[in-house]
Amino acid sequence: MTQNAYEAVRSGSGEATNFLYPFIDGDESDKDALLTDLTRSALSKAEESTTLRRTTMAKCAPLIAEAGAELARRFNSGGRLFTFGNGGSSTDATTLAALFARPPAGDPLPAWSLTADQAVLTALGNDVGFDLVFARQLIARANAGDVAVAMSTSGNSADLLLALREARSRGMYTIGFAGYDGGRFRDNPDVDVCFVVESQSVHRIQESQALIGYQLWSTVQTERGVR
Repeated sequence: MTQNAYEAVRSGSGEATNFLYPFIDGDESDKDALLTDLTRSALSKAEESTTLRRTTMAKCAPLIAEAGAELARRFNSGGRLFTFGNGGSSTDATTLAALFARPPAGDPLPAWSLTADQAVLTALGNDVGFDLVFARQLIARANAGDVAVAMSTSGNSADLLLALREARSRGMYTIGFAGYDGGRFRDNPDVDVCFVVESQSVHRIQESQALIGYQLWSTVQTERGVR
């Protein structure tokens, strides 16, 4: 998505809708033409997603290997994994934690999503402020030797940045997932490894991040000698 289209999305103008879903204003009485537009749009998005995932994985492969080896070492020493994010990234964080804790194969590993407990999130948001909902959980639960994974599309969320700073101060290994240009996650002293998906589309960013997360889990299993 171009910057102009992104601004159009934010302003709610019709041009943005047409850009994302060019078939939406089509003539519904012409079903063949509508199906053609739908098919063309779906194929275009699938091709874009496939290309982005391929290039992202190639670019991130050394970082995935580095992070996977470090996670394996920390898990072997009793470390735990904590994931967190906002909005759609919160569900991605929960999915990643579940992959480690309840894997389809291999050993289950201690992993938790800090977005999963509604009571804790709302209590902290109400009592101390939303910017601290993840940092405060790390203060209560995390130790040196654990791992913190912050998932974002912008890489700029204040609550994630504060949590990463807290994680670093506690001796945790820190990983950031970001899109666009990486935002404030990139080249951040509080982030050991940052996976950047260089796209302007939130949808495509999160699709590639999901694949990175899976490959990270697979690398950890391999490093721990699980085939």
